[in-house]
Amino acid sequence: VQLQASGGGLVQPGGSLRLSCAASGNIFSIGDMGWYRQAPWKQREFVARISSDSRTRYADSVKGRFTISRDDAKNTVYLQMISPKPEDTTVYYCNADVRVRGIGRYEGYWGQGTLVTVSS
Repeated sequence: VQLQASGGGLVQPGGSLRLSCAASGNIFSIGDMGWYRQAPWKQREFVARISSDSRTRYADSVKGRFTISRDDAKNTVYLQMISPKPEDTTVYYCNADVRVRGIGRYEGYWGQGTLVTVSS
């Protein structure tokens, strides 16, 4: 199973940016999917998560500004960033709980990270 994140780049404060993360491989089903971020010399922190029945939860720091969604037909999770702030600048990682065909449990997988820079 591989998770491929994309969509990072430079965005101005008050602008918008959408991150995508597509899962591929021998997938039977996907459970929760989420986004985390990690600045240099800091621990990875939770940003947002969405369950298989589309229940969502967010870190307080992004609530009301970021929206997580998923497209199960494409095995893809999105993070829509509205009005990002300079302090949102960092590397964003996607995560998914995936059940591989032939294996009867979900395991967590991570994407490679995509850099978001919020600057004017």
